[in-house]
Amino acid sequence: MDLVIGPLDLSAHVDEALAVQAVAFGLGADEVAVRRQIVLRHMTYPGARALGATVGGALVGFVYGMPNDRTHWWSTVVEPYLRAQHNDIWLDDSFVITELHVHPHHQNRGIGRTLITTITDSAAEPRSILSAIDIDSPARGLYHSLGYQDLARQVLFPSAPKPYAVMGAPLPLRRR
Repeated sequence: MDLVIGPLDLSAHVDEALAVQAVAFGLGADEVAVRRQIVLRHMTYPGARALGATVGGALVGFVYGMPNDRTHWWSTVVEPYLRAQHNDIWLDDSFVITELHVHPHHQNRGIGRTLITTITDSAAEPRSILSAIDIDSPARGLYHSLGYQDLARQVLFPSAPKPYAVMGAPLPLRRR
C-alpha cells in the first residue's frame, strides 16, 4: 500500500473528502450538501487545518480540526453537558478534532491513528477534544487507546439521531 499522509487543502478537495465521509458515516446527498457548507466555513477559521491520506493518489481518509472557540456552534451545544460534569474547562486551550473519517475499505490499517496523531502533534494547545457517537465502536476504541477520556456522555446535537460522547485527551496523544 502506497499510503501518503500530508497536508490537505480541504476547501479544494471538499467533495472528495465528503465522498469518503459519506461512505464511512452513511450520509445521504442532502446531508453531504449541508456538511459541504459547514466544512468550507470551518476552513476559514483561524488555525483550521486538514490532513489527507491517499493511496495511489486517491483520497481514502482525512482529518481536520482547529483551536476551539467557545463561540463556535459545537462548543455552545456541548458546554452545558461539560459544565454539568465539571469539565467545561476543556473548551479552553483545546484543539478540536472536527472530523476524522477513513473509507471502510482502508480501515483497521492505522490510517485514522496516524491522521489524528499527526494533526495533533502540531497543535499549540495542551489538549484535544472531539465528539463521537456514544456507542462502543472502533472509533471510540481508537480514541480511548490514544488517551481520550469521556468528558460528557449522551450529548444531544440538534438533528442528530444518536447521542454523542465528548472526549478529551492531553497532548501529545498516547502512542501504542
